[in-house]
Amino acid sequence: MPLYEYLCEECAGIFEVVRPIREAPEPQPCPECDEECERVMPSSFSAFIMRQGYPRRIPDKGTYWHLGQEVTYLPKKARPYEHPQVTKRREQEPLSSQDYVDLVDRKIHERRLAREDRRKERELKRDRMAKKAPERKPQPQPMKRD
Repeated sequence: MPLYEYLCEECAGIFEVVRPIREAPEPQPCPECDEECERVMPSSFSAFIMRQGYPRRIPDKGTYWHLGQEVTYLPKKARPYEHPQVTKRREQEPLSSQDYVDLVDRKIHERRLAREDRRKERELKRDRMAKKAPERKPQPQPMKRD
């Protein structure tokens, strides 16, 4: 059932009542002074419906809403919370050949350093394990009988 507003002219009060649509135009008694009150018509009204998982404004202009902004189409492929008409991607200038060479050299150097660090960690771990393990005495082998 819809919610309607009523204005009491005697006590200048405004109150809301939930009523069926067929009873909306009938006067409603004021909760303060029991006088008959007339319904106040809303000054603005907006409504949305859901179509294809997106909210659409009524009357339908054929547009969609994405995060509070109006868009004209639904994207076929997009990340969550992104729309091509709303989220503008920055255009990056292509790297010059020298910048590209420097970038590749830096990446190679970083990978070599990381590989060296991993090798040193493995060696330290191997040394710690060797120190912790007690020396094992060879077990006497049973004699074989021919």
